[in-house]
Amino acid sequence: MPSDEVIQARGRALSSPVRLRILRVCLHRERTNKEISELLGLNPATALHHVRTLLNTGFLAAGEPRTGNRGAKEIPYRATGLSWRTSLPEGSNAVLVETFLQEIEGLAPSEIDVMRMGVSLNDENRLEMMEKLRAVFNEYALRGPDADGTPTSLLLAHHLDPTGA
Repeated sequence: MPSDEVIQARGRALSSPVRLRILRVCLHRERTNKEISELLGLNPATALHHVRTLLNTGFLAAGEPRTGNRGAKEIPYRATGLSWRTSLPEGSNAVLVETFLQEIEGLAPSEIDVMRMGVSLNDENRLEMMEKLRAVFNEYALRGPDADGTPTSLLLAHHLDPTGA
């Protein structure tokens, strides 16, 4: 069991949409800091700050150093999958939604598959539905990428209707 200090550091690391996006782009492929900064439109120094935070908390792992185009040493990074197994701090839902909004920014509506539904369930059936959905997410998250797969992202948001309608 990680110490309280480690749990708090991991929570802080996952409290940034930028860091969550870095984990996403490094999930199935190693990326150098330069590649990360270019993919996410970040200043390389800013990207490196976030990469180091993720590295220090175990969410990223460094690969074998390699020589870049201009002879400079480059270190590729890959997501460890720890973030999927780490509980997010209280109030992190807004960070997940903001990360999702940043990731879909600029996409055409035809590039986003959206489903929405309203149901009226008692507590027992609502909890059952959420458990089943979590199980599906876990099944696909933990089984690893298909060799010929295309990176894809999903966000599931559940809320009680504030209008009570």
